[in-house]
Amino acid sequence: MRRIGQRVAAALGLTAALLLTVAAPAAAAVPTDDGVWFGAELNWGDDGPDGYRGRLGEQPAMYTVRLSYPLDGRAISEWERAATQVAGQGAALVLTLEPSVPLDRLTDADAADLNSRLENYRSQYDAVQFVRFAPEMNGSWVSWGQQPTAYVRAFERVAEVVHAGSSRAETVWSPSYAAGYPFERADGRLDTLTKSDRLTLDTDGDGLFSEADDPYGPYFPDPDAVDRVGLTMYYFGKGESAAAAGRDVPLETNSAPDEGEVAARFDESWGYATGQRTSFYDRFAVAEDKPMLLDTGALYDFGREGDTELAVKQGWWRQILAELPDHPLLTGVTWLEVVREEAEAGGQVVDWRATANGELAGSLRADLDAAGLIRWGPVTTVVTPEQASAATVQVRQGGAEPTDEMNWIAGSAAVLAVAFLASGFVGRAVPKWRYDDSSASRDLRIDMVRGFIIVVVVVTHIEVTSPFAYASLKAIGAITGAELFVLLSGIVLGMVFPAAIARGGEWAAALAAWARARKQYLVALAVILLIFAVGFVPFVDTTAITTFTDRGTGEGGTGDSGRVYDLYPNAERLLDYPPPWYAVRQFLLLEMGPWPFNIMGLFVVLSLAYPALMWLIRRKMWWLVLALSWGVYAVHYVAPGALSLPSQFDAVFPLALWQVLFTHGLVIGYYRRQIIRALTSIPGKIGVGVFVVGYAGFLVYLWAGQTYGFTPVPFPADLYGSLYDSGYQRIFLEWGRLLDLPLVIVCSYAVLTVAWKPLYKSMGWLWIPLGQASLYVFIVHVFFVLAVANIPGLDRGSIWQGTLIHSVVIGLILFMVRKRFLFSVIPLTLEQTQDAVTPTTVIGSPG
Repeated sequence: MRRIGQRVAAALGLTAALLLTVAAPAAAAVPTDDGVWFGAELNWGDDGPDGYRGRLGEQPAMYTVRLSYPLDGRAISEWERAATQVAGQGAALVLTLEPSVPLDRLTDADAADLNSRLENYRSQYDAVQFVRFAPEMNGSWVSWGQQPTAYVRAFERVAEVVHAGSSRAETVWSPSYAAGYPFERADGRLDTLTKSDRLTLDTDGDGLFSEADDPYGPYFPDPDAVDRVGLTMYYFGKGESAAAAGRDVPLETNSAPDEGEVAARFDESWGYATGQRTSFYDRFAVAEDKPMLLDTGALYDFGREGDTELAVKQGWWRQILAELPDHPLLTGVTWLEVVREEAEAGGQVVDWRATANGELAGSLRADLDAAGLIRWGPVTTVVTPEQASAATVQVRQGGAEPTDEMNWIAGSAAVLAVAFLASGFVGRAVPKWRYDDSSASRDLRIDMVRGFIIVVVVVTHIEVTSPFAYASLKAIGAITGAELFVLLSGIVLGMVFPAAIARGGEWAAALAAWARARKQYLVALAVILLIFAVGFVPFVDTTAITTFTDRGTGEGGTGDSGRVYDLYPNAERLLDYPPPWYAVRQFLLLEMGPWPFNIMGLFVVLSLAYPALMWLIRRKMWWLVLALSWGVYAVHYVAPGALSLPSQFDAVFPLALWQVLFTHGLVIGYYRRQIIRALTSIPGKIGVGVFVVGYAGFLVYLWAGQTYGFTPVPFPADLYGSLYDSGYQRIFLEWGRLLDLPLVIVCSYAVLTVAWKPLYKSMGWLWIPLGQASLYVFIVHVFFVLAVANIPGLDRGSIWQGTLIHSVVIGLILFMVRKRFLFSVIPLTLEQTQDAVTPTTVIGSPG
């Protein structure tokens, strides 16, 4: 395809190349060796974990996010975004809580709300979380600073609630390195403090608030409230101890740190006019037996002369790394990875990042590795986008047992077999009911089946209680579903290709097919963007389809129940200017999108391959097509993941497996007449009857043995109980599902053939137009799923409400189809035939 010179083919060639990019391998197992966790504090508004990992070239163990406290809507949203993105890397999350109200106004209810969310994220993601409450409280530059009594009380309140909860989150007490204390902006502060705070802060009793006072002790809570201690130790580029943090000394030039500065800080001797008797590390980490976290970074001002950025930042991080062996309780280091205005630099915008360019990032990574003490991630459960997509197919609806599912499958097979046998009698008894297949330009029986299936899809995805939902999820969903839709799409495409060739030749037919694939792809991108954009509309919650909550009925079982998966990884990064490539790549490769829409990517890829497959089939090489198809199918089972794609659909509908349905459909559609003649011959009828009755009888026989307690000789007694897991899994197209397909196709086709006229009159008005616009219906139904999810006060368990909603949605979609709403924009079906949904095919009699 990449050799085609036309613009359409060139564009599709690029798309194909993107879609065939092999997915990255799953994250490694959690390391068991000890070491120092390294990570970053990001500006989550324009950066994210995937971007940072890509720049660093390694998996960080932890990230920090700053949140307003008490938690407001924005803080909750930022926390949720950070938690889902960090879970994708299996990293820990440090929550820096910054009080937005006076400390004495923080309540137990605020702490309970915090704890509830900590517990939720723990249960959803197995999250490792650290609560870093109101850090740098000994500083004068924060609103909660230098208020020891209120601070200690607020910290202990939060710690008490968190420790009583089930999140296993750890509290972190983290002042700022205190050279320069009480800092120039604190002059006169004693006059405004309460009597209790004046006494607490004036540790030397001289009546002054000065550097001679203890900069840490007055703010230290009860040791039982503190799980880890921390320290903020930034390098402001001033290069001399007289210019300590908090002193209004202007930054005049970029200066690399002095040799031994970090060691002197750890000894608590750098920048003090009056030395401290003991270091912070010895006093609070060693003496209190607390692990320690270090929040650090080095700024650089590109508007000033002096040392290079590498000299400044590498000089700082190398000194930090050099201190790790002598400070074994220092278990975590986070680097400030932001660009922001900094008061210490005269209000100028400065760059704290250590991965802003390849030279910096490569040097940092090399030095971290050379230290030999860094423990890379993941450090907890990794929740990947692939897992998120796969979770949307819950294997057993409602937590049903395997035997319950098999009961529905066996019962459905028995009903189909009875219907098949009855069709023989009906065909002879009432011949005038038969379908007239002599002159129709398309097979309305296929349209009828497709319409039925697409209604099932709509009902299933709009998750409310109704008789329609029960039938869709139980009887119909048990026997087949998306498999039939993919197979029928292949059949119709195989049928229409000869007509397309007759209109303009094989090359024109191929170009037209690729043009349709391009349109499908562009529509897929448009839907993804539209749903993302709608999420910014006030009072519209798109999380019902942009995330997925595990019901405990998937592969992970009940252990994953309640886990929330993000289906739009890094979508926010698309708003950056320019957007980072990793986010653009995820968008172009359909690695994000609403869960009711994920199969669309499969159709795009199959449509790209369609002309090449038909080229072989037309030359009677159908056997080669099927052989290659089964070869790809087999490779998937021998080497799972070897042929996988990064696209969202591949985790739910693996291309290596699901293509086998499409290729067989193409062959069946192209040779439809010959196959029908063969199957309606005497030997064909006998063969089909033996298969239908034999397969259904086999399942019923095993069911009877299980139900009535006898061994179904010659089969093992426990065979029935293991059938579902060994042959009927929905994602993996195992042998049972593959046998279900011909059973459903043969039986439904037989029934529709002999009882066409009554079935057409009863349901043709609905199923045929929807079947003839099945892809259109599939696309627009996503927006109906979202609309229903935003109905206020909806009781999803109410039968009358659910029945009303399902009826109204199906009626509205039918109305849109009849009015041809946006037909010029949205593809109708994969084949997009010219006669689709015309008045004659919708209303007129097929006879």
